[in-house]
Amino acid sequence: MAITQISAFLENKPGTLFKAISAVTEAGVNMRALSVAETKDFGILRLIVSDVEKTKASLGRDTIIRETPVIAVKMNDETGALKGILEILGNANVNIEYVYAFTGALQGSAYVVFRVDDVEGAEKILLENGIITLEDEDMEGLLA
Repeated sequence: MAITQISAFLENKPGTLFKAISAVTEAGVNMRALSVAETKDFGILRLIVSDVEKTKASLGRDTIIRETPVIAVKMNDETGALKGILEILGNANVNIEYVYAFTGALQGSAYVVFRVDDVEGAEKILLENGIITLEDEDMEGLLA
């Protein structure tokens, strides 16, 4: 039930991010969420998108691209919601490699994306605790 995240490794120089985002946009792909992490020489653009294959094609052969399964969790957009989810994962000894969040179109809804060391195990723990996780198909209607 994980969702697919695209990671694109981009040179850390002016205009590179603009070029990548422009290519994805011109391909008609809707970006649901994104995160950028940087190092001295390159950045990692992480995207949750409406069309994985179009995104990969739009970024071109010169860009290193990886598909990664990540967990997207729906939560209330309120104080303490993330803390509760982190507590569940922490009590289950799930290692979180990174996280980013976004809000949805529905008032009061928020979503958080987790990259964890054991996607299936983490999803099972979350579901057992009543936490809703999303699939790729669920991402289409989030921002409508």
